[in-house]
Amino acid sequence: MKRFTIIIFLLALYINAFSQDEDLQMIFDSIIAEADLMYKYEKTVWNSTDLLMINKNLQKNYGGYVVSHSADSVYVVYIDKKQEQSIARYTYTSADLSKPCYISTELSTLSVEEKELVDIKTKMLKQIVNRKYKVTIPNGFSPNFVLIKEDNFYKLYVIMGTSTYGVIPFGNDYLFKANSKGKIIYWTKFHSTMIPVMAETDGHKVVEATHSHLRTTPYITATDICTFRLYAQYTELQKFSVYSPAIKKTMTYILETNKIEVKEK
Repeated sequence: MKRFTIIIFLLALYINAFSQDEDLQMIFDSIIAEADLMYKYEKTVWNSTDLLMINKNLQKNYGGYVVSHSADSVYVVYIDKKQEQSIARYTYTSADLSKPCYISTELSTLSVEEKELVDIKTKMLKQIVNRKYKVTIPNGFSPNFVLIKEDNFYKLYVIMGTSTYGVIPFGNDYLFKANSKGKIIYWTKFHSTMIPVMAETDGHKVVEATHSHLRTTPYITATDICTFRLYAQYTELQKFSVYSPAIKKTMTYILETNKIEVKEK
C-alpha cells in the first residue's frame, strides 16, 4: 500500500510538471507569434522608408505611415502631410520582407480601414505624451511606433531605435492598448530603463547578451525579440537570454530557430 501511494504521488508530480511545461510553451508560442508580427511591420517599414526617401518629392510630402496585414501580405501606406491621401504604397509577402512585390507612388484615396488606422494612431500618440505615462526617449535613441489592430481594440508598441552601428537597443519599451475610439485603456512599461547591448566591447566581440526582468515582466517579451531580430543582423550575436526572478527561470531566444529555450535558475 505504501509503495502504491508513492507511485501515485510521483505520478501526480509528473503530471503537474508536464502541465506547467505545456502552459509555459503556450505562452512562449504566443510571444513568438506577436514578435513575428511586430518584426514584419518594422522590417517592411525600414525597407519602405529607404525607398521612399530616395524620391525627393515624396520625402517633402511625407506625413507618416500606417501598416496592416492580411493572410501572408504586409501593407505599408505612407500619408501626405495633410493626413488625407496616400503618397506611396508598398506590399510585401512574408516570404520576402526585404523587397516589395508591389509599389505605387501615385496619390490615392485612403481606404476606410486606412483612415481608421491613421485616426487611431494620431489619437494614441497625442495621449502618450501625457506625463502620467512617463514615456522617455534617451539621448541617442529614437522611438518606433508599432500599431496593430486586434479585434475591437488597438495595440501600440513603443520600441527604441538607434542609428549607431553594432548596438541592440533593448529596453525602454512600452505597450498601450486603446478601445475602438482610440482611448487608452491599459498600458505597461516592460523594462525600467534602456539596456543597450554593444556588439563589441574593449575590442572583443560579444556573442551572447543577457539581461534580467522586473517581477512585473515575468517572461521574455515580444519587444525583446523584435528588437533583437532587427539589429542582430549587424552583429555576430545569435541569441540572448533573460532571467526572470518572478518565475525563477532563464529564457534564451535562438535567432536561427526563432525559438525560446528555458532552464531553471
